Amino acid sequence: MYGKAFAPEYQGALTTLSVNSSLVDVLAAGTEQLRAAERAGARGEAARSGLAVAEAHRRLGQVGDADRAWKASYRAAREAQDTAAMAWALWSGGTLARQRGALPLAWRLLGLAAELGERGGDIVVRGYSLAGMAETGRIQGDYAAVGALHEQLLAEARKRGEARHTVWALEGIAQMHRNTGSYDTAYAMFEEAAEIAGRADDRRGHAWALRGLADIVSVRDGDADRALGLLAEAEVTCREMNLSSALAYNHKMRGNVLYRAGRYAQARDLYELALSEFRAMSEPRGEALSRLGLAKSLARLGRDANETAAELASLATTLNRIGLHHAHRMVSQAQTELGINTDPPPQPEPSTETPARAGSDLPTPARPGSGTATHGRPGSGAEPRPEVAGAVADPTGTSPHPVESSAPGPGAGASNPPAVAAALPAGQADDAERQR
Repeated sequence: MYGKAFAPEYQGALTTLSVNSSLVDVLAAGTEQLRAAERAGARGEAARSGLAVAEAHRRLGQVGDADRAWKASYRAAREAQDTAAMAWALWSGGTLARQRGALPLAWRLLGLAAELGERGGDIVVRGYSLAGMAETGRIQGDYAAVGALHEQLLAEARKRGEARHTVWALEGIAQMHRNTGSYDTAYAMFEEAAEIAGRADDRRGHAWALRGLADIVSVRDGDADRALGLLAEAEVTCREMNLSSALAYNHKMRGNVLYRAGRYAQARDLYELALSEFRAMSEPRGEALSRLGLAKSLARLGRDANETAAELASLATTLNRIGLHHAHRMVSQAQTELGINTDPPPQPEPSTETPARAGSDLPTPARPGSGTATHGRPGSGAEPRPEVAGAVADPTGTSPHPVESSAPGPGAGASNPPAVAAALPAGQADDAERQR
């Protein structure tokens, strides 16, 4: 039995905020409380109200403000010697890194957040951080490994009756089933997620579930009108809650539905809209996937084949740089579909780019279950290095702060998620990031 959904990222004086609170309202309340805490010298409260500010900025697509806010929250938590609050700030920073396409940095920050969450005795931030790592692996296409982690987190959420976490896990597993062609299983899981989210009053989770159902209805049943109806219902929530990224992914999915129905001019318009929305919030993955849909639509509308080939080659490079291992397959499928004869796009190489200084001096935490820490993404050929005992650099780029590693070693039981290995599923579709 599940209770009402709640938002554990709204902490301290902000616990009265609902999971369904408008992000504009969250930002206003968080900023007011943050200023009051800073005036009072209450560093712990500043850290926790700052977390809400960071998350509101992130979900509104205000990347620069979100980056500054999570770092300030971390520094305040460090000064207050609040380990759990430090973990929450790192979770926010890692989620932002994934949103902006810096996947190696996302792994590092989320891994450290999980370690600090366990050390600080906060099982919720530990679970959210592990879920963030699972989400990162899923959007990269590492299904064979992170599928087990998704299932583990789903079981934990069901046991504790956490509706929001259960909905997140169900949607992630459903997305993997959808992308590997198990449409009936995916539909059933999206349907369960929608039902649980509805009962728990988790409007954000419900909107994402509707998007998943619309995708299945379109690709499996060929029912464009029903799919568009589901997306229209989800869009109401996205607009009322100011869910900028979710709204952009909703528009891109609408483009997918229209494209599959052969309504290429309408699809073009939706992809152009989504592209402008993703660019406005500096979300490179959504931008690249919108470009792919737009390129296919324009080709169907008579665009020169050479221009289409050049655009697809450029997209392959962009997606590979982000770190999406299935990017070359998506582009190859588009080339085959459009009858474009060209050299196959380059195979993906691990991304090494990270935003300036945002955790660039952090030792990479051990990939869960690996027993070692490496710089860069596992599988990149980087030399393993031992954990740095007592000297993990401050992720905000200010001063060293002692953090002891508490990552469980191999064979440590249920809290030890599997190492991530690349797996390239067949029939891969674009994959949206669900904002928690």
